[in-house]
Amino acid sequence: MSVQNQGVGEERNRSSASASAKKVPGQAPNGLLSRRERISVSELPELPSDDADLEASGEKLKEDGQTFFDMLEQSQKEVKFQEGEVVEGEVIQVGNDFITVDIGYKSEGQISTSEFYDQKGELLVAQNDHILVYIEKVEDDEGRLILSKEKADVLRAWDEISEACEKDELVEGTIVAKVKGGLSVDIGVKAFLPGSQVDIRPTKNLDQYIGKTFKFKIIKFNKKRGNIVLSRRLLLMEERARLKEQTLAQIEEGMVTEGVIKNLTEYGAFIDLGGLDGLLHITDMSWGRIKHPSEVFKVGDKVRVKVLKYDEEKERVSLGYKQLLPDPWDTVEQRYQVSNRVKGKVVSLTDYGAFVELEPGVEGLVHVSEMSWTQRVKHPSKLVNEGDVVEAVILDIDSGNRRISLGMKQIEPNPWDLLAEKYPVGSKVKGVVKNTTDFGIFVGVPEGVDGLVHVSDLSWDNKAIDPNTAFKKGDELECIVLSIDKAAEKFSLGVKQLSTDPWRAVAEKYPAGTRVKGKVTKIADFGLFLEIEPGVEGLLHVSELEGDGKPKDRLKTVAEGQEFDCMITSVDLKEHKLSLSVKAMSRAEERENMKTYAKQSASSSRASFGDLLGEQFAKLKEQGGEKKEGESESKGDGSGEGESGAKGESDGEPS
Repeated sequence: MSVQNQGVGEERNRSSASASAKKVPGQAPNGLLSRRERISVSELPELPSDDADLEASGEKLKEDGQTFFDMLEQSQKEVKFQEGEVVEGEVIQVGNDFITVDIGYKSEGQISTSEFYDQKGELLVAQNDHILVYIEKVEDDEGRLILSKEKADVLRAWDEISEACEKDELVEGTIVAKVKGGLSVDIGVKAFLPGSQVDIRPTKNLDQYIGKTFKFKIIKFNKKRGNIVLSRRLLLMEERARLKEQTLAQIEEGMVTEGVIKNLTEYGAFIDLGGLDGLLHITDMSWGRIKHPSEVFKVGDKVRVKVLKYDEEKERVSLGYKQLLPDPWDTVEQRYQVSNRVKGKVVSLTDYGAFVELEPGVEGLVHVSEMSWTQRVKHPSKLVNEGDVVEAVILDIDSGNRRISLGMKQIEPNPWDLLAEKYPVGSKVKGVVKNTTDFGIFVGVPEGVDGLVHVSDLSWDNKAIDPNTAFKKGDELECIVLSIDKAAEKFSLGVKQLSTDPWRAVAEKYPAGTRVKGKVTKIADFGLFLEIEPGVEGLLHVSELEGDGKPKDRLKTVAEGQEFDCMITSVDLKEHKLSLSVKAMSRAEERENMKTYAKQSASSSRASFGDLLGEQFAKLKEQGGEKKEGESESKGDGSGEGESGAKGESDGEPS
């Protein structure tokens, strides 16, 4: 800021001195008028009593050949005040509304008191203070001197800013408001700070800077347009480059250093180590589990960290905070033992189980299979939620791999131990249908265990019942305990076992060797299914059919509903299977015919014993040749023969 030349001030002082001399005879106040000292009071004549004489005598008062009035008039003419000048003045009165200032003019000027308050509302001026003021008008319409302190400050600030810009010096200012594209800064005048120049990295929250004072670099200055653009980023970058050089010279892996939290993200925190940023990953913040770095740190915190890894080429630094703290896993086996009961908070859920925090940094896993004795837990969320405090038993500790296996179900007695005692195999039990499937139904018993009734154990006639249609959830059902597998946690029940197996009567009614007549109900590649009586079927294997050609070709002539006379060759009570044979029945009939014929021949006297024996031998030989021929064809066709063949095929197919 420039002030008008010193001559203006000197002329103002001389004018003030003249005015003062007029009011108070004697020495001039503050020594402002040096000429006043050359006037000798003793040389002045005695003042007359009347006005006319007083005026006449006043004209005779001279100093260096001039009258006093000439000297006063000349002094006022020499001091010329111009509008637009900045001059110095003295505060002579401080009022509530106005501040009165004397600049050495014939009249004092007044300035609004509001121009002297700072941002905190404190008045910055007092009586007798010397201030710079701007002359707006020497005389207005009412003859008043109009002054302004604010405009004087602005002009002075512009001069100072202009000088700082020319010398590439820094300016200091206070951020006062947020404007479009950046911030408004008060550096004596309003200046603009673009958002991109606030910090090294773009900042979304500009409101945090309002009210703060910083130093800035002027990057654009235009006094005519009143345009000033500032940058704080350039200063920070210069300072950062200097600090970075120092940091790089001393950083090394394993060292412990101090930094300031610069930014927080979901995966970690960036720490300013002094011109160089290092990443403190969230997994290296605590031995315990944290969801966000803000749970441990906040921006601006000073922290001591350990350099875990330093990439000199890429200038990347990985930091650790928890590495400066004791590792709880080093002493975990001293605090926890297998079979101990512990309490912890559920901190995470996965498809396979729940992680329970026993203490900060020490977690155990409760697998879904260890959550309940009786329920088949598909997801841990069915039983627990994050934040729940649960009780569990330690099943295993692997400190080397930082693993602890926990079990929740072990807190309660094992119902499978009680089940075998209360429900021995063969005993009856009542339960409620919990679920139905294609392969059976699940029945819940009072002990909380679900037993399975397989579809094959619903009815002796397996084809007659569909579990999904025959039963529904909530049905009460009585069953027989078939088996209990504690290790596999399987409880097998049966419904059909409540009644007698009808096949026992079948086995008694149709023992092996019984001749029966059956109707074809189904034709398969390996044979025929014949219905002996309603609900009772048997298998007639293709190898047990009589006929010419290959065994499988014999099926081509058979139709459903066709009847066959055959013999039961075997009965499988467990599998509910009957094996049938046409050939076996034919052989049995041949043996019976031979016996009958032998009896009849023995009673006949027309034939000798040798003739009869020779005739029968010839027949048997002929039949034996046909049999071998049939067996040869059967073997070549890949089929078996006899009871064993029929049974073998029947074992592979349902009856």
